[in-house]
Amino acid sequence: MTMTSRQRVLAALNHREPDRVPLDIGGSLATGINVAAYQALKEFLSLDTPTVMASRRSQTAVVEDAVRERLGIDTAGILACGPSDAEVLLTDGGYRDEWGVVRHKPETGHYYVTQPPLAGHPTLSDLAAFPWPDPDDPGYVRGLREEHQDLRGADYAVILSLPVGFVHQAQFMRGYAEYMVDLLVAPRFAEELMDRILEIHLAVAGRMLETVRGDVDVVLYADDLGCQDQPMLSPDLYRRLIEPRQRRLVDFVKARTAARVMYHTCGAVYPLIGDFVDVGIDVLNPVQTTAAGMEPARLKAEFGGDLVFWGGVDLQRLLPYGTPAEVMAAVRELVACLGRDGGFVVSAANIIQPDVPPQNLWAMARAVI
Repeated sequence: MTMTSRQRVLAALNHREPDRVPLDIGGSLATGINVAAYQALKEFLSLDTPTVMASRRSQTAVVEDAVRERLGIDTAGILACGPSDAEVLLTDGGYRDEWGVVRHKPETGHYYVTQPPLAGHPTLSDLAAFPWPDPDDPGYVRGLREEHQDLRGADYAVILSLPVGFVHQAQFMRGYAEYMVDLLVAPRFAEELMDRILEIHLAVAGRMLETVRGDVDVVLYADDLGCQDQPMLSPDLYRRLIEPRQRRLVDFVKARTAARVMYHTCGAVYPLIGDFVDVGIDVLNPVQTTAAGMEPARLKAEFGGDLVFWGGVDLQRLLPYGTPAEVMAAVRELVACLGRDGGFVVSAANIIQPDVPPQNLWAMARAVI
């Protein structure tokens, strides 16, 4: 029996084999496609339509129905917005967001933090005096109800992307190195910073979920904890400072929706995956199979009964530099491993970048048909 896109994704989420493995391109904050790569894909598909930006920071595009139909994409996403005056454009080409973070971008790629507002040696008093964003600003749910109604009128699986997580936001505000040092030498400050961010995120998440009445299929929470060869921090430090806050966030979301919670963290996070399951994570993304310890067969054997795997298609070498035949063979191998008994959605192992040729995206899509 041929399934609708939503039925297909729900089957995979319930660890049942669908009629084919679902495909996600552009369905969430973490599975998007860069505007340059998207424009090249539309030219490859002979589609001549205006491209709309989904995220300034990530430089991702809004994927159109015509592209979903041609590639067989099964997902559609709702992204978090921000206050109406959230992004202040600067004269040098950068911008400042509602958190006071200044970003600039190179000629290609996306925006990077260039000016963390809490750089240096801030104190707890500085946190108390900081001009934090107002989670009640109407901009956070601007157009959300209408967008939800449009997507629910189609047959796609709907993903609600929450604002970027408290770990990332703390890194953006302090600077990556300073935040990591804080965890060890100034844990009280680090915890206060993360808690203040988390309170705002929970308030925004609550408003978003209330606006869509909890009626989505997946809720995405993104907060990277992995490097190429190991987690960013020790399991002990993770369990003391990060895990309790993740548990609070996941419990908050699950109290307001029956949707599955997808957690995005890049890198070699194998030592932490059991903890993710304990926290209540249902879906792991992006499954960076080229990172240490993230071999697909190992993940499926150890965690396939508890987690759905979403992603897996290598974005470092395979998608940008492989041939279409190599892409198709690799995706089919992933499907045979991770898709056994359901529990797998095919997607690139991060946001698709400008160096990925459209022929390889077409091959990735054809491999699941």
